[in-house]
Amino acid sequence: MIVPPGGYTAIGPPENPVDWLAYLYGKLTSSLPEMRRYAEYYEGEHQRLAFSQARFKAEFREVFEKWRDNFCGLIVDSATERMAVSGFRIPETPGVDKDAREFWQRGSMDALSTAVHLDAMVQVRAYVLVWPGKDGEPAIQPVSAEEMVVQYKPGSRSELEAAARFFVDDWGRQWVTLWTEDYVYEVTRGRTEWEQGTRSRNPIGKVPVVPFHNRSRISGDPYSDLANVIPLQDAINKTVSDALTASEFAAWPQRYVSGLEIQEDADGRPIEPFKVAVDKLLQAEDPAARFGQFEAASLSNYADLVNLLVQHMSSISRTPSHYFLVNGGNPPSGESIISAEAGLVAKVRERMLYFGEAWEAVIRLCFAFKGDKRADAWSMETVWRDPEYRTEAQHIDALLKLKQLNVPEEQLWSDAGYSPSQISTFREMRKADAKAAAEVQALMPQPVQAAPGGANAPSEAKAARMASKPPQGNSGNAARKINETK
Repeated sequence: MIVPPGGYTAIGPPENPVDWLAYLYGKLTSSLPEMRRYAEYYEGEHQRLAFSQARFKAEFREVFEKWRDNFCGLIVDSATERMAVSGFRIPETPGVDKDAREFWQRGSMDALSTAVHLDAMVQVRAYVLVWPGKDGEPAIQPVSAEEMVVQYKPGSRSELEAAARFFVDDWGRQWVTLWTEDYVYEVTRGRTEWEQGTRSRNPIGKVPVVPFHNRSRISGDPYSDLANVIPLQDAINKTVSDALTASEFAAWPQRYVSGLEIQEDADGRPIEPFKVAVDKLLQAEDPAARFGQFEAASLSNYADLVNLLVQHMSSISRTPSHYFLVNGGNPPSGESIISAEAGLVAKVRERMLYFGEAWEAVIRLCFAFKGDKRADAWSMETVWRDPEYRTEAQHIDALLKLKQLNVPEEQLWSDAGYSPSQISTFREMRKADAKAAAEVQALMPQPVQAAPGGANAPSEAKAARMASKPPQGNSGNAARKINETK
């Protein structure tokens, strides 16, 4: 665990690295319980046995202790699986920026970017650190919000004043690093005395950390996608626990017998007259004895209540109801599925707006470490894959209609879902096809054109007669005019 030297108790902003670390560590630890609680609900580790009576908890603990009925993971995954970054576009550069794509691929961000989106939507925030690697090239590194914390400049919602990372590696060594615009402060690896650190100059004059906030607000903190879902999830857990308890009793309906004399043992305790089992037949010699069975408990009321709670969860989270298999689990098709998923697609596009701004800041930091002027490319855009699911026929038909509007083919390829690497391959393949077509054309018989003055050329006298001959098309009109004059 991280061992802080002491809390930050001064009034006003920190003035030295140790004070900054103490202040930021206190800020980090205050938010850890909430983040871990959201993570438990996403992973399904939140299940608590909630029974109507305490004695049921003791009796059925071993039966239902590992039982899970978690919808929180489904709600988050249904959105994150539709978020995929294809590249970055700068208006002055045609297509996607190749250098930005190189930074992205070097950091394996095709896979890790999904983890950043997931952590941000579950735990409210996530972070990405940009720092040169051993080869001197800028490296993109995602960091959990359980290890990193930032502080904004007073009055700003985008400019960072400081950032710090606290984590313990697999060997139990403590790592503590502080970044500000002016310097980088690193505590010696494995040391708990934060005063024993080294201070070096920040080469870019910027805090190299980018926060990913899930739906930031102007006033107040961002919030998790599970914040409004957790109460409903708890209600579903309680209802299903009661249903499982009822199923235990209803699985073996209670039977009774009347008119039978009760036998007692030597201590006066009633003796069970029958050993009830599936292969046993009950009989009594007393003609007054009557056998019967209580009506089995119906579980339909529990099922109806769970369906109602799931419908509320679907509405609040904007997750299509067919994802929860509500109403018989019949998924819509055709145009109806587009309408059913409109809310989910709108939510995803909204998250893409926030996360896209953050990814652009990450790429600008990479250019800043390279000393490239694109570090100030504020017009940069994040290119996302289409989050809307459509049939292949519908998608291609829409692209063909866009082609009639003279949309460039490269843009159509991108809209079709092809990656920048595939589009680059398409360009080279088209060049190869054009070259092959030209080579084939050169091997075909070529048309023969008569040279001027050749054997088939008319003589000068014949050419003069042909030139002085009146046009054939007007001969009839000319004759008519002569007759009219006469």
